[in-house]
Amino acid sequence: MDEELTESLWVRIKGRAGAGDIIVGVCYRPPDQGDRADEASYRQIGAASHSQALVLMGDFNHPDICWRDNTAGHKQSRRFLECVDDNFLLQVIEEPMRRSGMLDLILTNEEGLVGDVKLKGSLGCSDHEMVEFRILRAARRACSKLTTLDFRRADFGLFRDLLGRIPWDKALEGRGAQDSWLIFKGHLLQAQERCIPTKRKSSKNTKRPAWMNKLLLGKVNHKKEAYRGWKQGQVAWEEYRETVRAARAQVRKAKALIEFSLARDVKDNKKSFYSCVSDKRRMRENVGPLWNEMGDLVAQDMEKAEVLDDFFASVFTGKCLSHTAQVTEGRDWENAEPPTVGEDQVREYLRNLKVHKSTGPDEMHPHVLREVAD
Repeated sequence: MDEELTESLWVRIKGRAGAGDIIVGVCYRPPDQGDRADEASYRQIGAASHSQALVLMGDFNHPDICWRDNTAGHKQSRRFLECVDDNFLLQVIEEPMRRSGMLDLILTNEEGLVGDVKLKGSLGCSDHEMVEFRILRAARRACSKLTTLDFRRADFGLFRDLLGRIPWDKALEGRGAQDSWLIFKGHLLQAQERCIPTKRKSSKNTKRPAWMNKLLLGKVNHKKEAYRGWKQGQVAWEEYRETVRAARAQVRKAKALIEFSLARDVKDNKKSFYSCVSDKRRMRENVGPLWNEMGDLVAQDMEKAEVLDDFFASVFTGKCLSHTAQVTEGRDWENAEPPTVGEDQVREYLRNLKVHKSTGPDEMHPHVLREVAD
């Protein structure tokens, strides 16, 4: 019976997008649909959400849901919101339709998969609006080939010991600045390769939010199991309610902790803060069309890059050259004494390096240089 119910509410289409498969579902929920059909549809949504890429569209008939605040007025709408949250689905339509309510929705389990959502007006005599959207990229994520240093498994004690065993005075004796630098760099990178393992960089677009960990994921799965047991009469209502409250409390606590850590470390680690802000955005904003010097409107990425490059060159080149000329003319470099550099100055600079910055052209990470400052 459940299959008959869901077959009338769900049409599944499996297509290819780039290198992987994508599941596209078309769903329709009549206004007089019963609780049994609702639960059957929610179970199928939960099963489909485990696929690599899912796009679910249709008329869900929940006009009282406020997607901006994630709130709803009716019990059925709140149950639908709970299903969407439990399966980590995103609703991508932002413009209201049909008397400021959203009935037609587009849900996806991967941020950035659906974009360019537009409302194209009514279709014939229908009071619903046509929704146009694009699947922007391949469904299957390409495996990252970039590697980064895994500082959690680093042995900096061994690192300092290896560098301390090198007789630097003898190794750099009679060497020029460039040769001494290359010798120092070679020893440092060899010790780094031995003491700090590497790992593959994780994909930028991840399905789980930043606050979700293994323990919390177990709590959410336990809540789902308790719900299925309660519907089947195997779990008491009080037990299910306590499970839901415990899972909700853990989720709120995890969100509060990660927000607190972002606010606490924002001065030293701005990358994590702006990464969190970027993940909150549902739509990615790109640079719009630009006017070039000839008065033509350019829309291609390469042409826009050239326009911006020409503009920055026109703004900064003249000032930089004049400033360099003033500095060169204003000081007698031939008779000036060379600057003195002491160990305390170098040590102070190394200890104040920002460890969250990326590796520079010298292939030395700021975290490594700060750890071995002495």
